[in-house]
Amino acid sequence: MIGNKLKVARTASGLSLRALAAAIGGIVSAQAIGKYERNEDMPSSRVLMALAKALKVSEESLLSEDELSLEGVDFRKKAGTSSKEESALEARAIHMLERYLAVEDLLHMRSVEWEQPRSAPHPVAEVRDAEDAARSVREDWGLGNDPIPQLAELLEERGIKILSLDLDNVDGLAAKVRRKDRDAARVIVIKRSTWSERKRFNLAHELGHMIIAPSGGVDEEKAAHRFAGAFLMPADVLRAEVGAHRSSISIGELVELKKRFGVSIQALAYRCKDLGIISQSSCARLFKVFAERGWRDAPYEEPESMKPELEEPRRFERLCYRALSEGAIGESRAAELLGISVRELDKRLDQVAV
Repeated sequence: MIGNKLKVARTASGLSLRALAAAIGGIVSAQAIGKYERNEDMPSSRVLMALAKALKVSEESLLSEDELSLEGVDFRKKAGTSSKEESALEARAIHMLERYLAVEDLLHMRSVEWEQPRSAPHPVAEVRDAEDAARSVREDWGLGNDPIPQLAELLEERGIKILSLDLDNVDGLAAKVRRKDRDAARVIVIKRSTWSERKRFNLAHELGHMIIAPSGGVDEEKAAHRFAGAFLMPADVLRAEVGAHRSSISIGELVELKKRFGVSIQALAYRCKDLGIISQSSCARLFKVFAERGWRDAPYEEPESMKPELEEPRRFERLCYRALSEGAIGESRAAELLGISVRELDKRLDQVAV
């Protein structure tokens, strides 16, 4: 039965039942589509083809019995985000994951549980313990203390699926992906249009949620925040750059540090405060300047902002190109998986070839 697959695809596309009925030329009513979603009826082959075309999915994907579900969903969202928006984002994530996992299956790649560091889950009795957790992950993964150039790529290498989507009131989510009779997977969704320095911090924050095991009374969000700062800006390296104690730090210096660590000026200032390099009052004065210059409000554009495309996950796209070149799929299927036209695919392939 196609009920759940159809509902997920429709929700992911942002269409109501009535809008989907209109999109297929009214060959069946909104009520009939509702029956399909409740598994009270099955569409004819003609209707199935029309639904698949309107939703930009294959008929095979609607008929597939391999259903996905998200568990332990953690949203990074603005206050006032509706449950409808959350449900739509979950549906879009599942919709994208289905394509991602389908390509891995075509290439006979085993999608396994993520490469959890040996030290995880790391007990956190107080927020400062997140420092040790971040240090342990770097050691377990052999990262040393150098800044991480491409965080999305690193996490995908460790088995975490990173999806980049166009989002409004939500900055992203993290969840465990369950599949029937298959290995679990981890997924992090990030906002495509966000500056890359903010994407990197969000990715590290969500990794923190996967690593730490806070005791009762510990604010998990603050602990994950501390983990992200420590993971991206190791204490010893930052102290070596700016000193152990400063009465103040200039914005110009923070801009140069931003280029080195790939994080926002605000994250750097907060990290210096956490490490006791600058005082709470010095940090507060800096944040007052940040607010006056508009860096604390959307679109959060600071000096030397990193373009959104600099920290974009690329693995899924590469797998699609590989499946196409190996003859596992044709151009139309590759374009469908990537959510683009065949013409756009040809344009991208030409760039890749060059």
